Amino acid sequence: MTTERLYYNDAYTLTFEATVLEVTTHADRPAVVLDRTYFYPEGGGQPADRGTLNGVRVLDVQTRPTDRAVLHVLEAPLNAPRVTGVIDGERRRDLRSHHSGQHILSQALERAAQAQTLSVHMSEASMTIDIDRADITPEAWQAVEQLANQVVLENRPVRAWFPSPEALAALNLRKLPEVDGKVRVVDIGGFDITACGGTHVAHTGEIGLIKIIKAERRGQTTRLEFKCGERALRDFQAKNDVINRLAAALTVGYWELPEAVARLQDQNRALQSDLRAAREQLAAYEAASLLAEAALHGPYRLVARAFARSADEVRLLAQALTAEAGVIALLGAVDEKAQLVFARSADVPLDVVPLLKCALERLGARGGGRPNMAQGGGVKADLAQVQAAIDAAIALLS
Repeated sequence: MTTERLYYNDAYTLTFEATVLEVTTHADRPAVVLDRTYFYPEGGGQPADRGTLNGVRVLDVQTRPTDRAVLHVLEAPLNAPRVTGVIDGERRRDLRSHHSGQHILSQALERAAQAQTLSVHMSEASMTIDIDRADITPEAWQAVEQLANQVVLENRPVRAWFPSPEALAALNLRKLPEVDGKVRVVDIGGFDITACGGTHVAHTGEIGLIKIIKAERRGQTTRLEFKCGERALRDFQAKNDVINRLAAALTVGYWELPEAVARLQDQNRALQSDLRAAREQLAAYEAASLLAEAALHGPYRLVARAFARSADEVRLLAQALTAEAGVIALLGAVDEKAQLVFARSADVPLDVVPLLKCALERLGARGGGRPNMAQGGGVKADLAQVQAAIDAAIALLS
């Protein structure tokens, strides 16, 4: 049972009449096969159309492998011999433009960057092309975009047809077909000719701007993301808004933003360095104060206390304490989550890991480390609970 695919010759009709040939299911959803359809089924990297049949939402459109029939997957059962199909025009226009844009971009990549297209993925969220090169320069990317958009501006005609086997053999196709039987070919105004079963524009001017917005290296290949037409416009508007707001906030022209950000980064690194030095100095002063009041455990000074501060601050304090000789530091940090930091001076013959595990068991947490410093936690606990856990470790120490 086959379906006449009307979109092959007309990618613009959005309303049509058809006869129901079969009522079935697909992926546990009701589905129908029609004698003719303008709905494009998922394939060739292009998502399926959406719309309605007699007012019932079409959730998906697939090709049945056994007989190539087009399955219209529905939101609810449909029991009618005839249907009126209505295709989502905005979705069709967006995917049609991007599919033609992808053909142009793939050919531009071959000509301007000597990069072959490996695969294509199109969706409502993103449009990507994987290519076989990972070393494309910024100048080459610009050349690719320039060439692609020149083809758009020339408003070249786009032709889709099924050539005879003899005519097909004479065509210089960018991509050889991987199908048996008749092959549909799409010619983008002589710029790109390739086998394709998808929907396309009638003239390249309908595509609008073609913009590569991201290129991500993946081993020896690159995945680029691109946008066409309205998607490209929305992307430009969003980024332009961010640039303008940043320029206003930094009181510079947009062209001065890189230098302004670099200055801020330099200033931030200097401030971070100063802050680190100040914290280390403060930790040293606090360590001296704590050691002056520390209890003795045999010949060693013991500091065992929980603090309402960050784990980083407590870790810095532990390092300052154990920089002195003969010190055991059993410290706790209570912030959004609790953390224990146990340490000892280099001259203290003690493994703090068993002490830490004893304390963490009281908190229901995990951790580990080396004999001279260990830490763990990451659980919710208050000061009293953390101090109780530290006291348990003191008892084990005794």
